[in-house]
Amino acid sequence: MSLQDITARIAKAETAAGRSAGSVKLIAVSKVQPDERVQAVLEQGHRCFGENRVQEAAGKWPRFTEQFPDVDLHLIGPLQTNKARQAFDLFSTIHSVDRPKLAKTLARLAQEMGKCPDLFIQVNTGEEDQKAGILPADADAFVAECRDLDLPVQGLMCIPPIDEEPSLHFALLAKIAERNGLNGLSMGMSGDFEQAIALGATHVRVGSAIFGERVKPGE
Repeated sequence: MSLQDITARIAKAETAAGRSAGSVKLIAVSKVQPDERVQAVLEQGHRCFGENRVQEAAGKWPRFTEQFPDVDLHLIGPLQTNKARQAFDLFSTIHSVDRPKLAKTLARLAQEMGKCPDLFIQVNTGEEDQKAGILPADADAFVAECRDLDLPVQGLMCIPPIDEEPSLHFALLAKIAERNGLNGLSMGMSGDFEQAIALGATHVRVGSAIFGERVKPGE
C-alpha cells in the first residue's frame, strides 16, 4: 500500500457513498514511525498527521513544521491533564476528550491562552473496560457539559472492539452525533475506513497502510 493507494480508495468510497470529493480528511498516523518515512510522506504533499502521545509528538514535529509550516497535527491518543498545555501548542485537533476532568482543564487553558484546538469527544462504543471514552449512555450529557464550558466540540471519535463488526459501532457513533447536532465523525482505520466513510466518517485514521508496519524502538 501507499499514500496514493489510500487516497484513491478514499475517493472511491466517497463516490460510492454519494459524498462530495474531499469530504473525508485522511489522518496519516505517524506514531512510532521512523522520521525518514514521515519525511517521505510529507514530501509527497500530505500534511495531516496523527500522533498518539504528546511527548513523542513534541520530540518529532517541531523540526518537521519548520520545513513544512502548513502541517496539520492531530492528537488521536489519550491525553493526560498534565500534558494538556503542551498539547495546545502542538495540535490543531484533539480526538480524545473522554472525561469531565479533562474537559474542565481544556476549558481553563482555552480561557487562559485565548485559543483552543478543535475537539472530538471519544465514545467507548464497545463499553470496553480497558478502553478510554465516554459510555454511549453518558455521551449526550457530556456533549452538553462540554458546550456549557464553551469548548469547540466538532464531533465524536471511536475505536471499535477488534473482534466485533465495526459498522455497528460506526452507525452508533453517527446516531449519537446526529442527535447532538455534531458533524464530525472520526472513525475508521486501515482495515475498515471504507465502511466508516459509507456511514459518514469525516476523518479516517490510517497508519500502517501508508507507512508500512510500525518499527519498535531499537529495531
